[in-house]
Order: sequence, then structure tokens, then C-alpha cells
Amino acid sequence: MKPPRQFFSPLATGAPAPLRDLPIAIERMIHFVPPHLEKVRAKVPEMAAQVDVILANLEDAIPADAKDAARAGAVEVGKMDLKGAGFWVRINALNAPWHLDDVTTLVAGLGDKLDVLMVPKVEGAWDIHYMDQFLALLEAKHGVMKPVLLHAILETAQGVANVEAIAGASPRMQGISLGPADLAASRKMKTTRVGGGHPGYRVIADPGEGARISVQQDLWHYTLAKMVDACAMHGIKPFYGPFGDIADAEGCEQQFRNAYLMGCVGAWSLHPSQIAIAKKVFTPDVDDVKFALRILEAMPDGSGVAMLDGKMQDDATWKQAKVIVDLARQIAAKEPEMKAAYGL
Repeated sequence: MKPPRQFFSPLATGAPAPLRDLPIAIERMIHFVPPHLEKVRAKVPEMAAQVDVILANLEDAIPADAKDAARAGAVEVGKMDLKGAGFWVRINALNAPWHLDDVTTLVAGLGDKLDVLMVPKVEGAWDIHYMDQFLALLEAKHGVMKPVLLHAILETAQGVANVEAIAGASPRMQGISLGPADLAASRKMKTTRVGGGHPGYRVIADPGEGARISVQQDLWHYTLAKMVDACAMHGIKPFYGPFGDIADAEGCEQQFRNAYLMGCVGAWSLHPSQIAIAKKVFTPDVDDVKFALRILEAMPDGSGVAMLDGKMQDDATWKQAKVIVDLARQIAAKEPEMKAAYGL
């Protein structure tokens, strides 16, 4: 582990200084696009106006014989006018034959237009240390002025065990996403679902008269909570990953809402229909914001006690209210209609 005084030192002569704070950005939905498809690339500028992040996907779901085309397409997408949306790329895993060309081509071709690299199957801090050094050398070589940030996908049992070390491995770390499909395979879980619950994972009431009440549980609750804590500990952002059942809008919304309530700031949208779901869920409710504003107004300095609608408010609830209001203010700065709705 680097000593504190060296943690923010550039790792290559001529590389940009690491960021001490993450850029302020709304990232409610990370919208995946397959950049090897010309008809999809043509729609990106229009789609960018609807989302917070455009992500060019180079990894899973891209056929092996389309990897080169996807990489070239990602560079093309990154040079488009994305209407203020962030631009991310999910590269191929560190042990994949396309990985080296992904990273070198993207940094050389995009430079400062590349905001974040999403790294699959991160298993420990060593994976981030490798990416950190590699990117610093490329940034120095190509005169990149701002550091490329890193976003890890948590999708192996080893990664989950090492999530705290991953979160704190580098000042490049922007956040971590839950990757439930590969994680299920890594754990030998008996499910083929991508995110969401499972009808077989339930609790059941004790025996008694009549039918026994049974409720489906969340397979990902433990992992998501552990990931959120690791991210909060190191000041980076936690995200829910994919919800694979595109047709189940209600299930998607509930899974996203669970993640939002637990502290996640956004989720992946794999299909245009999931964009509106993510936007709805990860945008604070108007009534919640107005009540949070009342708490802050009743306790301007966060001390003491106040009673609002028969409920006691104190230092702890003031902090909770501030989380909601701070997020609302960021969204209000981007979306005039929400600014008016919140009364900010």
C-alpha cells in the first residue's frame, strides 16, 4: 500500500496528477451501446441527450470476430457530441487477448475525451495497480491532461472478498458496479438470471393453521451492502449493474429501488426501456426532497432537536436529509424541470 504522501503522486513522468476528489457528475444510468453496429452508433447523439452516461461496450455480448470493429467504433463514439453525457468504455478483461489493444487504442485515440474505463472481473487491488501504472504511462505518452478514471465490476467471489482493498487501491477509482451474472457463476449459484430475485430463494412462516406465508428474498443483498460500505469508506460511487429481464419493467424498477435506498447512485441500462426506469428511481422523489428541506430549515446547523409532523428530527436525520438535498441540487442544476419541482 502506498504511503499517504505518495498516494496522489503521478505514476509516470508527464502523466497528469491524480484527482483528489471525483468530478461532480450525475450518473443515474450507464447506458450500454454495442459500438460495432453502425446503426447503433448513428443513434448515439440522440440517445446521449436522454442519459447521464454513454458506455461503449467491448466485452461480453460483443462477438469475438467483432472486437476490432467495436474498439474502432468506441473511438468514433467518443469523438461525437454527447450532449454533456459522460463517456465510458467497458474494456475486455485483463486476461483477455483483446485487453492490451483496448487500452492502448482508447487512450491514444480519445485522450481527454475518455472519462472512465470500466474494468471487468476485478479480483484484487493488484488489478487496479496494474491499470493505474499502465494508464499513467499511456497518458504521459499521448499528452493526456486529465487522468482516466477506473470503474471496477464486482463479479467474482475473490473480488467480493477483496472489495475494500479494490475500492481504495488508487485515486483513479471512480466506483464499483455489482456484476451478478458472472458472480453467480463464480459462486456456483444455481441460477441463470442476470440480477433480480429468484422464486426459490424465500423465507417461510412457521407451521400453523392455514397456508404458510412465503416471501421471496434478494439474492444480492449481502454483496450489495458490502460493496456500498466499501465505496462509502473510500469516497467512491456504488452502482447496481444489469437487470437482464428486459420485459420485466416492474422487477427492474424494484431491484433498482432497493439499490437506490441502500446507497447506490445509479445502475446500468441495457435497453432503451430501462433508461426511464433508472432516471425515475435514482432521482429523489419530490415529496422526499421537500421534507428533507424542511428538516434542514428547522435545524440550520444540524444540532439540537426538532419535531416535524410528529416525528423527532436530530443530528442523524439532518445528515440523512442532507444526502437527499445534495443529490437533488445536483439534479436540479442539470434539469430545469426538476429544479422547479423541488423548489430549489
